[in-house]
Amino acid sequence: MTPTPDTERPAAVAGFDQVIHAPVRLRTCAALDPVREIEFGALQSVLGISKSALSKHISVLADAGYVEQRRAVRDTRQRVWLRLTETGRTSYRGHVAALRRIIEGGG
Repeated sequence: MTPTPDTERPAAVAGFDQVIHAPVRLRTCAALDPVREIEFGALQSVLGISKSALSKHISVLADAGYVEQRRAVRDTRQRVWLRLTETGRTSYRGHVAALRRIIEGGG
């Protein structure tokens, strides 16, 4: 079977977000959605990835306006706290809804 050229593919699914869709970024948004904010190291532990990998994905999400970073000193050490912006939360939830529509065949 030959791949369909982009010009012949059906219109994109409403709400599908290429920025969020990457597996680590999708898992990052899923971890951030139910909380107000989370410390970088705690998120790293939840996701089970390296600091550098998480940092790269956070940068992509931050550049898109989906994640904000806040630095704070705690126990004499500087910590980075992360949170979804309202735009990020809306985009994440829209992406999840788009995935559900695709799975249910209503793409």
